[in-house]
Amino acid sequence: MAERWRIRTEHVTTFHYDSPARASFNEIRKIPLTLSSQTALEARVSTYPPAPLYSYRDYFGTQVSAFNLDAPHDELVVTGSSLVETQPPAERPLAAWDEIETASGRLAEFCVPSRFTEPTAELVEKSRELRRGPPVETIEAVVAFVHGSLEYMKGVTGVHTSAAQAFGEGRGVCQDFAHLALLVLRTCGVPARYVSGYLHPELDPVVGVRATGESHAWIEAWAGRWWGRDPTHDVDIGQRHVVIARGRDYGDVAPVKGVYAGTAEHDTSVVVTITRTV
Repeated sequence: MAERWRIRTEHVTTFHYDSPARASFNEIRKIPLTLSSQTALEARVSTYPPAPLYSYRDYFGTQVSAFNLDAPHDELVVTGSSLVETQPPAERPLAAWDEIETASGRLAEFCVPSRFTEPTAELVEKSRELRRGPPVETIEAVVAFVHGSLEYMKGVTGVHTSAAQAFGEGRGVCQDFAHLALLVLRTCGVPARYVSGYLHPELDPVVGVRATGESHAWIEAWAGRWWGRDPTHDVDIGQRHVVIARGRDYGDVAPVKGVYAGTAEHDTSVVVTITRTV
């Protein structure tokens, strides 16, 4: 039996303002979910300057921490820390196409194009070619197609890049891999949703050694149940992955969303560290 892992994460986002922001309101998505595939043993969000936080679940079930800063500040630091027990990949689901068609009504928001997943004629045609055999084979074929269609490269796309734009560029980051997989899967008739979280960068990490990580993105496709696949690496979701948020696309799951009062410009820095503890 494959072993479970325990993964400790720390995700620090820092905003530096060139003049004080008079006030700000922020929503944070950095708390891991407890699921059949993982258990959140510890999780907290803290801020500097300190602010009282309140929590709620959004429409897609993500834990959101929200806060106001009502005093001027020239820096804002938001830290999410957690300890999560993760499990090996689950068995592949076995639903037939008629079961997926029956479920599509209640999963409608994951079946239609979203802001970043509008299809092009070329990708519609490619989707038709990839739909073959049972649903699980189609999902695997789509993920393999996306993995082979994009070269992982930072700096060529941004948070507002669509799947079609990334496909045309032939390059992108995990967000682009996920968006392209969602576009093709939905066009194939498979409900699919965007997942954000963390990925341990090493296949067999040394216990207790901290690694530099980053936020990661993958997809879950519905084939009788939700099945996680990572198109950036063409693998099933397993011990290395920690789920934070789910939604239609990146717009639903950004780790930090906020507005501030004032005319200040700001720079943002992000540091993520990941440690396997067991």
